[in-house]
Amino acid sequence: MARDPIAYVRFQGTVPRARGNFPGVFGLVNGLARDGRLTAKQERFRRTNNDWYDAAYTDPSTIDPAVYDDRVNPGAAAWFKPTAVELIARVGGYLEILAAHGVEWQLVRSADPGRVVYEDAHQIVVVPHGCGERTGSRGR
Repeated sequence: MARDPIAYVRFQGTVPRARGNFPGVFGLVNGLARDGRLTAKQERFRRTNNDWYDAAYTDPSTIDPAVYDDRVNPGAAAWFKPTAVELIARVGGYLEILAAHGVEWQLVRSADPGRVVYEDAHQIVVVPHGCGERTGSRGR
């Protein structure tokens, strides 16, 4: 029996930003916090779990400050590796916060989400296929 290819996992919003990329679940919840929209309980969850994630895995931008620079890596987005079970398991609380605020999200799986610009044991950061690639010719 053939096995499915490894699928990377991303939780993201359903509404693209101005440049066409979709914000991730952490960015969405952090945005609600910046806007002062979280309850005290939700803010405690966010702070506690953001701290846990910061301790549990590497922030790619601490290794490569340009990893999310749109001029260098347009549309770069982080994806969990399927083996990052413990990290993925904690996402549910963030999804509950989004649901409480009517923010729609989607779970995306892909064996090939784009050109890998960063990789560690838990995640990859990719530039989605087609982002930053020139196709066709420019007009005069």
